[in-house]
Amino acid sequence: MRFAAPAVALSLAFATVSSVGYGKRVADDQINPVSMELTKLGIAQSGAGKLTEATDALESALAVDPRNRAAYVELASVAKKQGLPGKAIRMYREALLIEPNDVIALSGQGEALVQKGALNKAKENLARIEKLCVSACPEQTRLAGVIEKGGQTPVVSAQAITPKPAITPGSEKKSD
Repeated sequence: MRFAAPAVALSLAFATVSSVGYGKRVADDQINPVSMELTKLGIAQSGAGKLTEATDALESALAVDPRNRAAYVELASVAKKQGLPGKAIRMYREALLIEPNDVIALSGQGEALVQKGALNKAKENLARIEKLCVSACPEQTRLAGVIEKGGQTPVVSAQAITPKPAITPGSEKKSD
């Protein structure tokens, strides 16, 4: 009982001192150079068509420094190339959490939304890009074209296709 108050005070002092050492980190606008090198490697591999290797390098870049917006954008681009619009949308969302006004991420996310069939959300992204770009940006023009094409192709759902019943052995009726 006599040592309870000093023990609490001492543990509080240790907790405060130990947290100061972990608080020192590079500034938010500086990305770890190793992460940047891995991002460059991922971009090169994506350009060469090695999508699996590109994904590995980009995910490693994000493990080194999760503030690497370029790695999120490129990883989303690779996911779109692989036909994974859900993953692409998620990666673009992560990039937009870091920089909400990233026109490239907004455009890419809009394209992935069209690929997924969510035209209204893609149009919202286009409206945001139009507000950010004073004159017409290439991203704005590209997204508008993708939305226009996406609106013309019908989205087929599971309910739209009526499955044919399969004939299994033993279910055939014999007619005599």
